[in-house]
Amino acid sequence: MGNPTAGEANNSVIIHTGTAYQGDMGVYIDALGTVTPISTVNIFSQVSGQVLAVHYREGQIVQKGDPLIDIDPRPYQAQLQQAEGLLDHDRGVLKQAEIDLARYKEAFTSHAVAKQVLDDQEQAVIQDQGAVKYDLGQVQYAEVQLSYCHIAAPTSGRVGLRLVDSGNTVFAGSSNALVVITELQPITVVFNVAEDHLGEIQTQLSQHKSLAVEVFDRSAATRLATGDLLTLDNQIDTSTGTVRFRGEFSNRDLTLFPNQFVNARLLVRTLWNSVLIPNDAIQRNGTQAFVFVVNKNTVSVREITEQSTDGNRSAVEGLRGGEMVALSSFDKLQEGTRVTVEQSPQIATHDTGGEF
Repeated sequence: MGNPTAGEANNSVIIHTGTAYQGDMGVYIDALGTVTPISTVNIFSQVSGQVLAVHYREGQIVQKGDPLIDIDPRPYQAQLQQAEGLLDHDRGVLKQAEIDLARYKEAFTSHAVAKQVLDDQEQAVIQDQGAVKYDLGQVQYAEVQLSYCHIAAPTSGRVGLRLVDSGNTVFAGSSNALVVITELQPITVVFNVAEDHLGEIQTQLSQHKSLAVEVFDRSAATRLATGDLLTLDNQIDTSTGTVRFRGEFSNRDLTLFPNQFVNARLLVRTLWNSVLIPNDAIQRNGTQAFVFVVNKNTVSVREITEQSTDGNRSAVEGLRGGEMVALSSFDKLQEGTRVTVEQSPQIATHDTGGEF
């Protein structure tokens, strides 16, 4: 008696279904971004001379302090030696003046010399002290110039293509860099977010919460790295109505490359214990979203409210966990349509991680 007749079976619509279940889902903001190094150092020559040696290889990862380039130091060693010689000479003159001053002071107490002679000698000592101080400055300057002949890495990072070879002559003040070092670990991604989301993001930041940022490749199919929101700009770009954000990534495996175009996803908050359904189940009538809920062998229309979407699933309000929703044959469905459920191998339960 309870079995459907042949006519009823022929009139039913064959559908695939998915089951709503309860789970957690993040609320994301998607944006386009560019990989931006924390620092890019252009190293220029501060002295003129011939390049004696280039110690780096193109594309090499260097550490701070590693030798990069040596410039002929001989002219600057000679200048340093001249400055040190003049310093030694003026120190001797100062010492002689100090001895004479001590002698004149003793003679003045015995009224053997005039006060003017003593005053002149005191000023001579001061002049000689000034000469020694000037010589010290010249020695320090010559030492600095000599140090510029040995160029070491001021920061850790990757060296670019070779820009100078051994035997070339370089000049102080030249606009051509000798080497460029780009810091890769850590690295940042700069992306633009619409100003409409600014209030929600600032609310999270004011609570000192760390917001996660995921970075995907150009096709948005492969996740490249996961990091944290570092900071945001101090003003809105009035031409685009967006705010620039910067996320930081360890980049241990060097998957992020400077100036690379990426897709960024900022996790603003998490919806806990929400009802999740496949995206394929959601239909729209104008601006209102709805689903076909399967009840035994018929369907009914149920209006829902979409909260967030992640991949092929959505968090919604208006359903309960365990309810079954239609995933196909929507053009044949309406309120009360009789259906026959056909199992699909593509459908998985939430026991497999929540993917449909």
